[in-house]
Amino acid sequence: MSIDLMFKPTILHHQSCNDQCKSYLPDTFSVLSWNVYKNNKKTPFIRYLEKKVKEKDLQLLLFQEATFQNSEHFSLPQFHYDAAANIEVKKKFYGVMTASKVQSTYANAYLSEGQEAFVGPYKSMLLSSYEFKDKAKLLVLNVHVINFRENECYNRELDRFFEFISTYEGPLILAGDFNSWNLQRKEKLYEYVYKLKLKTVTFGSSTDIKSFLGNNLDFIFYKGLTLIDSSVEKTGLSDHNPLFATFKRT
Repeated sequence: MSIDLMFKPTILHHQSCNDQCKSYLPDTFSVLSWNVYKNNKKTPFIRYLEKKVKEKDLQLLLFQEATFQNSEHFSLPQFHYDAAANIEVKKKFYGVMTASKVQSTYANAYLSEGQEAFVGPYKSMLLSSYEFKDKAKLLVLNVHVINFRENECYNRELDRFFEFISTYEGPLILAGDFNSWNLQRKEKLYEYVYKLKLKTVTFGSSTDIKSFLGNNLDFIFYKGLTLIDSSVEKTGLSDHNPLFATFKRT
């Protein structure tokens, strides 16, 4: 293994905030969740993102397989970000990233306990919270679940990250790439969704959601919120398509 490739990154949690960050989330806000396949710094991606932030008034951007560097500002100046690295290559980091127009009040990065294919990289997840004007908090868990392992390992990882949110009673968003590509994985995932009384964002054009053998991989789950609108778009900018959802506090 090259010394330039770190399966346990030297830094797990990355954070940066520009001066333009807002102090609180509006009661109605929009979210994007997207496995960006390491393309988030490319010019066509940034132009698309700029357009969608304006069109949909996006407040939260949840990326999986994002690329970032320590203390480097987000590509759009009005966004703060937290990120959880799972791979480091020549001082560049890759993992999940949650960018927001309001600075997080809390954020923590986690690595999966299992590794891909036993000797490959770990997966990462990021737990963060954001305040509304009345100081109530929105909890956000951005995940990229382990892929190339047996179902038992997958189940253990779900057990672990659902434990982080199992006792939280306030507004909550859980989103990301769940790699739920077979029936056993999907059943385990929805076992927790039902147990924690989460709702699933549905999309009219569900065939545009990344899937394998008819099983969707990308999801947005929520509770303590009312879903106002949702959509998925084909872009050609990644091997996954972006999921959009607009929520209102209940």
